Amino acid sequence: MSSSLTPTRISAAFVGALVGAAAGILLVAAAGTFSITVSGVFAGLALGVPALAGAVVGVAVTPGNTRSNSR
Repeated sequence: MSSSLTPTRISAAFVGALVGAAAGILLVAAAGTFSITVSGVFAGLALGVPALAGAVVGVAVTPGNTRSNSR
């Protein structure tokens, strides 16, 4: 298993981060609906954590990243 960053893994991480950031934006919007004030720390965490998780998942599910033995 190669640990080098290929363009496929980089683009998958980027797409995953974008999807995670979109989910974070929805979280911030929902929180703003229920509460008038949303602190900057909450907004940063709500955007950063899903973006990071999306990048990790994007790399983990990249095609060709399996351990099956195809004999």
